[in-house]
Amino acid sequence: MASMADLPHVTPGLVVLIAALAFLAFFVLVPVRGDRHQFIDLQENDMANHPYVGLWVTGDGHIRHELLPSGRYIEGRGSRERAYEGRYEVRGSQINYWDDSGFIADGEFRSDILYHAGMVLYRH
Repeated sequence: MASMADLPHVTPGLVVLIAALAFLAFFVLVPVRGDRHQFIDLQENDMANHPYVGLWVTGDGHIRHELLPSGRYIEGRGSRERAYEGRYEVRGSQINYWDDSGFIADGEFRSDILYHAGMVLYRH
């Protein structure tokens, strides 16, 4: 095994930096370990009484966003009950969507109206 003397380009400061980044990656950035169901239950408890959970519908009824207490959403379009699905997160009046197919979107709640991707959705 090489010692620090064998690697002159590796300084003690660089070693400390690498160790600090490894610590951050392992203990801070890595998602919570343990039972996945426990994490979902905690998230569901946080969202169960959230004022934005529920069904949001465009004025013509064509687009429907069902925001579930689990942090998941189901978007219906016309006769397609499950046109899109994914997860969502609400921070203040902002909502971010991460669709299971890979695209992301956002929106904003104002005066009990959801503005999303040029659409206006009302609580149903």
